[in-house]
Amino acid sequence: MPTRPTITAFKASPDRGQGLARDMRVRWALEEVGQPYDVRLVTFAEMKEPAHRALHPFGQIPTYEEGDLVLFETGGIVFHIADTRPGLLPDEPNARARAITWMFAALSTVEQSIVELQFVMFAERGKSWQDERRAMVHDRIRARMGELSQRLGDADWLDGAFSAADLIMASVLLRTRGSGLLDEYPNLAAYVARAEARPAYQRAFAEQLAVFEASQAAG
Repeated sequence: MPTRPTITAFKASPDRGQGLARDMRVRWALEEVGQPYDVRLVTFAEMKEPAHRALHPFGQIPTYEEGDLVLFETGGIVFHIADTRPGLLPDEPNARARAITWMFAALSTVEQSIVELQFVMFAERGKSWQDERRAMVHDRIRARMGELSQRLGDADWLDGAFSAADLIMASVLLRTRGSGLLDEYPNLAAYVARAEARPAYQRAFAEQLAVFEASQAAG
């Protein structure tokens, strides 16, 4: 009987239940392939302790444990799920290779400047250079989103049917929503909305939101 995987997630997520913490991507992938899983919640202090660092050397979440296998890094975990269970990668070799390429593109080419924007908005709040830096980062994000928008066109998904590539890309784009940048590209906004409407996404979002609500209730 296959081992039921266990993932780690924030006990009190800084995203306040918006579905932006990176365990959301793993939850979503597991829901898409119909794989039941367990969640072990960790505090920020516990993430830096030796027991957790043995799973994730950088003291972050999520981690993934399945029998003797321990993984960290969202992209690697989602790829493992997609690679070992049907439903998130095409069977045809070339289509599969393209989907994997798009996963890398989402995490390296597209997400890099989006993460930088979040750093500017929070870590550099109140600094004299914040407005100038924010404008520069916005321009870099627009450049990537414009290129992605042109490539997507009026297609529903990046390359044929929905895949792990769309799961990762939509998750990355969701992180721009508070900036208003996503609304500048109607086809990308519609793309993200289609992803959010998937039943697997809705189930994963509800699970992560329930953790946040429980942390709030506990005070």
